[in-house]
Amino acid sequence: MIEKDFIPEMAGTLPETGTVSWQAPSNIALVKYWGKRPGQLPTNPSVSFTLDTSATRTTLKYRSVPAPSQVPVFRIYLDGVAAPHFAAKISTFFERICVYQPFLGAYEFEIRTENTFPHSSGIASSASGMAALSLCLMDLERAIYPDMIGEFFKKKASFLARLGSGSAARSIEGGLVEWGNHASVPGSSDLYGIPYPFEVHPVFSSFQDTILLVDKGEKQVSSTVGHGLMQGHPFANSRFEQARQHLDGLQPILREGDLPAFISLVESEALSLHAMMMSSNPYFVLMKPGTLEIINRIWEYRKDTGTPVCFTLDAGANVHLLYPEENKEAVGAFVSEELLSFCQDGQYLQDHVGPGALRL
Repeated sequence: MIEKDFIPEMAGTLPETGTVSWQAPSNIALVKYWGKRPGQLPTNPSVSFTLDTSATRTTLKYRSVPAPSQVPVFRIYLDGVAAPHFAAKISTFFERICVYQPFLGAYEFEIRTENTFPHSSGIASSASGMAALSLCLMDLERAIYPDMIGEFFKKKASFLARLGSGSAARSIEGGLVEWGNHASVPGSSDLYGIPYPFEVHPVFSSFQDTILLVDKGEKQVSSTVGHGLMQGHPFANSRFEQARQHLDGLQPILREGDLPAFISLVESEALSLHAMMMSSNPYFVLMKPGTLEIINRIWEYRKDTGTPVCFTLDAGANVHLLYPEENKEAVGAFVSEELLSFCQDGQYLQDHVGPGALRL
């Protein structure tokens, strides 16, 4: 599909009022996307696990207005409190998507959202947040176009979510999701995420993610700024090619359940992401001392016990500990005994691969 396929024909009957709620999960990339082109398009393809309990719940109330405008009027609340600091981001989002949902200007919106995890701490809150809002808006669109099929609903929700936050394209579907055009991935697109189209070994369907909250505060550098620094980066082209090779390399790993190879690739991706940050201009370091201590402890634990546990990182200090469900008890003891001391206030989140977004 191309952009014009998401522009609807003349609107049908517009509902006057309504309320809809969706929950969208966060996701954790295995092959990272870092760097983007105009239009929120990725410079390299990526693939992620969709999480389950780490999610955003959004309720959208809409009411028609007598004098439509180009961009809808809205009020936004986070955890029940007015959040005007998000207004600029939401306004930009509406400006980007109005061509694809031209009926939006006929409404005023009240947006109420809450996260099950700390905002802006490297757990992709913008991804789940924009995905949840996009799903609510697609619910409104489906009320106007009731013949819409489910596949198109999800595809366009991913398309819209991407225009708010690139990685949000991967927070609609469950399991493994691929985003970004890649020759060896049928159906892949820069415009939206798709369910991973290849065979996946059962061990990955219930993979666990223990999120170690090393630093729950705001990131020093936003992801938007970080992506921008890939323009002119001396190692950018090599990094983009590495990501493509890793995406190809994942196919046999995921098919065969090759955990040692999975560990090697996922950890390499995490460290490559942070290497790009540390070698950009200006450069920055988002890992904290606790992050490095945890990584070293994981390596020691894996060497000593043979437990197939690995780490990955997003653009922040927190550590995602990935491992099969059958190792949950042993890894839980390891976390409690050796890793919690490096977490802020000893806090962590327990999550796992989930089924995707859910209408509430």
